[in-house]
Amino acid sequence: MTSSSYTPAVQGQGFKATVQRLGGYLAAMVMPNIGAFIAWGLITALFIPTGWIPNKTLAELVGPMISILLPVLIGYTGGRLVHGQRGAVVGAVATMGLVVGADVPMILGAMIIGPLTAYLLKLFDGLVEDKIRPGFEMLVDNFSAGIIGAAMAIGGVYGIGPVVEWLTKQAGSGVDWLVDKDLLPLTSVLVEPAKVLFLNNAINHGVFGPLGIAEAADKGKSILFMIESNPGPGLGLLLAFMVFGPRALRPSTPAAIIVQFLGGIHEIYFPYVLMKPKLILAVIAGGAAGVGTFMITGAGLVATPSPGSIFAYLAVTPKGDYFGVILGIVIAAAVSFAVASALLGFGRGEPPADAVGPDEERVVRPDGQPVVDPDNAPSKPAKQEV
Repeated sequence: MTSSSYTPAVQGQGFKATVQRLGGYLAAMVMPNIGAFIAWGLITALFIPTGWIPNKTLAELVGPMISILLPVLIGYTGGRLVHGQRGAVVGAVATMGLVVGADVPMILGAMIIGPLTAYLLKLFDGLVEDKIRPGFEMLVDNFSAGIIGAAMAIGGVYGIGPVVEWLTKQAGSGVDWLVDKDLLPLTSVLVEPAKVLFLNNAINHGVFGPLGIAEAADKGKSILFMIESNPGPGLGLLLAFMVFGPRALRPSTPAAIIVQFLGGIHEIYFPYVLMKPKLILAVIAGGAAGVGTFMITGAGLVATPSPGSIFAYLAVTPKGDYFGVILGIVIAAAVSFAVASALLGFGRGEPPADAVGPDEERVVRPDGQPVVDPDNAPSKPAKQEV
C-alpha cells in the first residue's frame, strides 16, 4: 500500500511537492488504521461514564486502546511502508518504547519511530546482503531485527518519547491559548488554503489528529477533530456553484455534493476552488464560522471523523453534543454558500438558459465566457467575385 492510495500523485521537487508527499505518507500510515480509531471512538462514546451506555467494565478498553493499540498499529504500518513485514515488526517493537516512556498518546511519536526503525533495519539488510553464509540467513535476519528493534525501543523510552511528549504538550498549550483567547477560528485562514493544495491529510492526520486524541483522552472529546474535517464549507461552496456557477459546471455539482458531504471525500471540491481562486475566501469564512460555532456550543468529537462525511461525524459525536455539531456544520455551509454566491456575482454574469438555441451547442469556459466551436461556428459569407 502506498501513499498514492489516499492522495493524488505528486509531481515536481519543490517545497509544495515535498509537503504533499509528506502528507501522503502520513495518510498512508493512518488511513489503513482508521477502523481502529473509529472502534475506539465508538467504545468511548458508548461506555465512558458520560456516554450513551455507561459501563465501567467496558470503559476499561478506552485507555489501553488509545495509549497502546493505536500507536503500535501506526508504528507497525509506518514500518511496513518502509521495509515490508520486517520493517513492520521492528516498527511495532520500537513504538512500545514510546508507549512505556510517555504519559500522552504517542500517535505522532509512532509516525516517527516506526518508519525510522524500519529504515535502519533496511540499511543493515543492504549492508549484509549477499554476504551471509548459506544456512545463517534466518539467524542473522531474526537477531538483526531483534537487536535493532530493542535498541530503538530503549531509545524511545529515554530519547524520542520525552521529546515528542514535550512537543505534544507545547502544541496543546498553544491550542488552549487560542481557545482561551477565542482565536481558534483563525486557524481556518491557514487550514483552508492548505486543504485545496491537497495538504488536508497532512493537516488532519499529522497535526490535529494527534493533538485531538490527546485532548479527547483527557477531556472525553476534542474540537480539534472538527477544524479540518468539517464538511460544511465544501458543501456551501458546491451549492453556490450549483445555483450561481458557470452553466457548464452546474450539472456536475449534485454528484460532487453527494461524494463530498455523504461520502466524505473533500478533494472533490478542491478543483472548483482552484478554478476560481477568489473562492478560497468562501471556504475560509465557512470554516471559521463553523469552528466559532463549535466553540460557542462547546461541541467536540471523540475521534477523528474519517472520511469527513456527515455520517462519520454523527458516529463519533458524544452524547449531548449533536446540536452543537450539526449547528456548526449548517452554519459553516450557510456562510460558505453566501460568500461564494456573492463572489460568483449571484450568477449575473451567466447567460440565460434560453440564450442557447435548441439546435445549438454552447461551450463555456470556467470563467463563464463562451468558446466558439470552429466546427459549429456559422460560416462566413463567401466574397462575391466582381
